[in-house]
Amino acid sequence: MHAWEAIQKTLDFIETNISEEIDIEQLAKESALSLFYYQRLFSRLVKKPVREYIKLRRLAYACESLANKQHRILDIALDCGFGSHETFTRAFKEAYKMTPEEYRERPVMLNQFDKPDLLLNYTVIDEGVPLISDGIVLEFNRKKNLQPILFLGVTGIIPIEGQMPLGEATGVDMPGQVWEKFHQEKQLIPRIKGGRELGVAYLGNVPEGYFTYFAGAEVAQGTKDSRFVKWELPAREYIVCGFEAENFEQLVTVAINKAVKYSGLWLERHGLTMDVYSPEMYYNSSLEGSYMELWLPVSEKY
Repeated sequence: MHAWEAIQKTLDFIETNISEEIDIEQLAKESALSLFYYQRLFSRLVKKPVREYIKLRRLAYACESLANKQHRILDIALDCGFGSHETFTRAFKEAYKMTPEEYRERPVMLNQFDKPDLLLNYTVIDEGVPLISDGIVLEFNRKKNLQPILFLGVTGIIPIEGQMPLGEATGVDMPGQVWEKFHQEKQLIPRIKGGRELGVAYLGNVPEGYFTYFAGAEVAQGTKDSRFVKWELPAREYIVCGFEAENFEQLVTVAINKAVKYSGLWLERHGLTMDVYSPEMYYNSSLEGSYMELWLPVSEKY
């Protein structure tokens, strides 16, 4: 068994026993590694110490339960492995800059520390070959966009801190708030029939430490509307990473985080470099929103 497989085995164990008392010595035994080497290897591969990782995964489960106001916060804390209301509140505020009570009263989308799939760091697929990983299906193909595609939508200026790296940062999901604003106003956009929706992060005219995020709908070329921001997908060749998940919520959280990370590895292993933007393309389909694409503008490395 490879070292990463030993760590992955304990990641699976933690998910299954998230509400129980989890002893690090037990995890080391599960991995067949010494306690010292297990903790060292875990921190290197997962990018968090074991105890910190367990706390963040417990918080992710707790956030799901907080949506149901019939459940007492104390019960949620205990069910998710926290010893007391105070311990839970302290950890929650440290991660999200708000208390569980404040989140319950004014729920917002939150970034969570995802369960890593370490297989993705050690497997490289060819173009047109699907990769199935922890319930997610990814596939890479080349696509030449012959004509620019125009989108109208809304933007937000987003601080990098608390948003990056995807699947590892905790805090309010600021791009998610841009999408909420878009969904509130998108009925006013003169979109083309069957048109796609797009989200993209780029620098724009923003202060250092921030980026611009755009969410919009596809419109016909030449469409103008002063109420909305324009963004155009250039005509060029792209590597398109298509991926599926079991449901839309998983698609726009865990799946997209894994796809973005794996795309960087995939391009590196194929001798490709990417431009500074990588649009997320959403389709209206019978798949109930469980499929989307990353359009990666690439060029050969010299």
